[in-house]
Amino acid sequence: MFKTIWPLTAILALRFLGLFLVLPVLSVYAMGMEGATALLVGVIVGGYALTQAVFQVPFGSISDKMGRKPTLVFGLLIFLAGSVLAAMSDSIWMLMVGRFLQGAGAIGSVIPAMIADLVPEESRGKAMAMMGGSIALSFALAMGLGPVLGSAYGVASLFWITAAMAALAIVLVFVKVPTPPRIHHVYHDKIKTKDIFKDPNLLGMFVINGMQKGLMTIAFVLIPLIMTGAVEDGGFAWAKSDLWKVYLPAMIFGLIAMGPAAVFGEKHNKAKQIFLVSIVLFITAFLLMGLSTSPTLFIVGVVSFFIGFNMMEPLVQSIISKYAKVHQKGAALGISNTAAYFMTFIGGTFAGLMLDYADRGMLGLSLAGIGLLWLVWTAMKLSNPIRHAHVYLAQDTVDMKKLEDLEHDAIAEWYINETEKLVVVKYRKEELSEDELTTKITHS
Repeated sequence: MFKTIWPLTAILALRFLGLFLVLPVLSVYAMGMEGATALLVGVIVGGYALTQAVFQVPFGSISDKMGRKPTLVFGLLIFLAGSVLAAMSDSIWMLMVGRFLQGAGAIGSVIPAMIADLVPEESRGKAMAMMGGSIALSFALAMGLGPVLGSAYGVASLFWITAAMAALAIVLVFVKVPTPPRIHHVYHDKIKTKDIFKDPNLLGMFVINGMQKGLMTIAFVLIPLIMTGAVEDGGFAWAKSDLWKVYLPAMIFGLIAMGPAAVFGEKHNKAKQIFLVSIVLFITAFLLMGLSTSPTLFIVGVVSFFIGFNMMEPLVQSIISKYAKVHQKGAALGISNTAAYFMTFIGGTFAGLMLDYADRGMLGLSLAGIGLLWLVWTAMKLSNPIRHAHVYLAQDTVDMKKLEDLEHDAIAEWYINETEKLVVVKYRKEELSEDELTTKITHS
């Protein structure tokens, strides 16, 4: 499995590393441009996510019709063009257009779809976890590298680095990414997208993904502006070149927390507990960042935020894929990603607006209150995924009448892979053995 998906994981990691690389310093950089306001800066920080949200579904549909690889290359070329435009920007409006163009290369739904094409159902959760882990690792690395490189070579250089990484990702598509097979599935029930919204676990995960990404944007508007802001305006008057002292400990603690969280969430099936702990850390983070009067406490808040973010990130995509039925996975992941990108944009805009009209204390208290509501929602609505097993049977050995009439509480779903002529049944092995299941549906 690793050999199959590592190129896709690397492409996703390169893209997110480029997007995250500028986050630690972008708000300060944009605020220094003529005509800048906190609101415009917030839009620039989260702007790429608006176009991501708008183009998620179109890119997914194009990849279904035109093929995954051509769509992936097209999206990376748009992302590269946006990075170049942002690097060359000499006005806040040109920078905004560059950020919007970066997001228009919306390949976020194409890569999970390719993974679903290439990886068997029972291994897909691990593949999604690896994908989430690569994003979390990119986030952590960017927090250490962004302030150092931006201070040494200028923020524009970070956009040039991003463009270079986009070019490298395109090379990987041609050299290392396999062409996915075209597999058509026939399912035992009709595909109803509206059923996704009736599942409290999926709704809970959409809220988790959206809130996590929205709070991330708020943090990256808030952190650089407060640390470098004037003391009389509630800031700490640090030099931009010293921002690495804020992000480095946060990056280290975030990386340390990521591994155990992934193990407990995946191996021990404790994802809900990990999410609840992460939300508590977010609440703590924004209280400290909003109310602290010393840079030390503010940095403790930043570290708390990074730990919470990195605990969540490796699990989000994987857990969504476990809650959704097979024929709902693409739609569920698409809805989740769209919600996350909209919230990313809204988060940046909200932070900018609040900083224009209120102080950071009010912002911190408001976010803590929202976080508390989120904590209660998650505790009440979310449950840990049920563990399932899969049995694969040659289609010609299965009595379709028996299969269609099969009613058993242990059967989650079944479908037919027409290309490979397989019947796949997803079931709870604690309640039904594979031999018993096979006997029930095969020819006598």
